[in-house]
Amino acid sequence: MQAIGLRPKILVSADGSGVVGHAGARLLADLADAIGLTAAYSAALRPLRPRGIGHDPGRIATDLAVMLADGGEAIADLAVLRDQAEVFGPVASTPTAWRLLADTDDKTLACLRSARAQAREVAWLQAAETGEGMPAVQAAGRMLPGLVLDLDATLITCHSEKQQAAPTYKGGFGFHPLLCFLANTGEGLSGRLRPGNAGADTADDHITVLDQALAQIPDAHRHGTDILVRTDSAGSAKAFLAHIRALRERGLNLRFSVGYAVTEPVRRAIRAIPDRLWHPALDQDGTLRDGAEVAELTGMLDLTGYPAGTRIIVRRERPHPGAQLSLFDQDEGLRHQVFLTDTPYCGGGSAQFLEVRHRGHATVEDRIRCGKATGFGRFPSRDFGVNAVWFELSLAAIDLLAWMRLLLLDGELATAEPKKLRYRLLHVAARLTRGGRRLRLRISATWPWRHELATAFHRLATLPRPAG
Repeated sequence: MQAIGLRPKILVSADGSGVVGHAGARLLADLADAIGLTAAYSAALRPLRPRGIGHDPGRIATDLAVMLADGGEAIADLAVLRDQAEVFGPVASTPTAWRLLADTDDKTLACLRSARAQAREVAWLQAAETGEGMPAVQAAGRMLPGLVLDLDATLITCHSEKQQAAPTYKGGFGFHPLLCFLANTGEGLSGRLRPGNAGADTADDHITVLDQALAQIPDAHRHGTDILVRTDSAGSAKAFLAHIRALRERGLNLRFSVGYAVTEPVRRAIRAIPDRLWHPALDQDGTLRDGAEVAELTGMLDLTGYPAGTRIIVRRERPHPGAQLSLFDQDEGLRHQVFLTDTPYCGGGSAQFLEVRHRGHATVEDRIRCGKATGFGRFPSRDFGVNAVWFELSLAAIDLLAWMRLLLLDGELATAEPKKLRYRLLHVAARLTRGGRRLRLRISATWPWRHELATAFHRLATLPRPAG
C-alpha cells in the first residue's frame, strides 16, 4: 500500500512584514479613480466636510464600494483595506464610515446617484475609445440592437428588527427591493429599497426604478438608441406600460417585453388555438428547443387599456422535473408562460424570436444572486436611511466589477461572476518591495492568474482619462 503524501510542516507566527492580502482589490480602487467615481463622490459629499479636514467623504464612499466589491459584508470589513495602508493609503475607521452613512440624507443620496452616472459616462467613453464598446445581448443566435434593461424584485431576509422591515409574501421577514440591471454588461443601474410587504406589481415603484435607470444612461446612449425593458408579470401593470409608451412619444426609443398572468380568459384562448398555429420554440443559440412551442394570442384577448400595438404571446413546453405547475398546466400536461410586447411584426418581430428574447430576462436572477454577495444581501443598520445608502453603494460595487470586466479583462474572466473574480484576482497575496524610489507590488510567480492580473493593471494605466 502506498502511503499518502504529507504536506510540509510549517510554523505559524503573526510577525510578517512586506506581504499584503487582497492585493487585487487595488485594481478596483484605481479603477474608481480612473473613471472619476472618487472625484464625483467627493463633489457630491462635500457638504459633509464643511471644515475641509479629516477623511474625504468621497474617498470613504469609494473605499466602502471597493470593500463591497471585494466581498466585504460589514462596515468593519474596511479593516482589510485600512490595515494595509501601504497599498490602499489612509482608510477611514469604522465609526467614521458609519457617521458618513448616517449623515447622508435623501438629497445627498440623489447626489451619489448622479455621481455614479457621471462615472458611468466616462467608463462607457473609455470602452468606446479602447475599442471594446458596449457588448450586445444575444437572443436566438442574433445580436439585439441597443440596450436591454431587466427589472426584477427580490426578498432580503432580516434576522433582527430593522426599520421598515416587514413580513414578506413568502412568510419571511425583511425587505423587498426592486432593481434594474443592464443586461449588456451586468451593471446595477438602479434600485429601490422597500419594506418586505411592498407589492411586487406596484406600478409607481417600477416607474421610479426605470426613470432612475434611464437617468444613469449617458445622454449619447439614452437618446437615439434602442432600449428594451424586460420584466416578469409584476411589470405588466397598465400604468407602467403607459409610462414606457409616454417616454417613447417623448423621443426615447423604448420597447417593452413583460410577463403576463395566465388568467381564465388566457386559458380559454390557449385551448382555442388550432395545433397548426403552434410553431417550434427556439433556444438562445437559434436552434429548435426540444418539446416547446410558441403561438400568438393577439386578437384573441381583450387588451383594452394597454398601449396600442401590444401583442400577447404564449409558450408551452413539457415541464422539467421540479417545475411549479398551475392546475391548468397539470390538466394540459404542459407548462405555459405568457408575455406582452409592443415590438411590431415588421423588423424581425416574429413570435418565435420575441419569445426567446423575453426568456433571456431570466438572467436577472443571476445578477440578483451576485448582487446579494456584493453588498445588498445583508444590511448593517436598524436605520432605514443608513441601509438605503448601503444599498446605493452596493450598486456602485456591482458597477465597479462590471467596468473591470469590460475595460480590463479578457476571455473567461471578462464574463466571470464576482466569486470567481475574487478567488482568482482580487484576493491574491503579493509582496511589497521598494527600489528606484518606486513601490512595487510583486505577485507570486507561481500564481495561476498572475499574467491576467498584471495585464489588467497595465490596461488600467493606459486608459484615457477625462479632461480636468
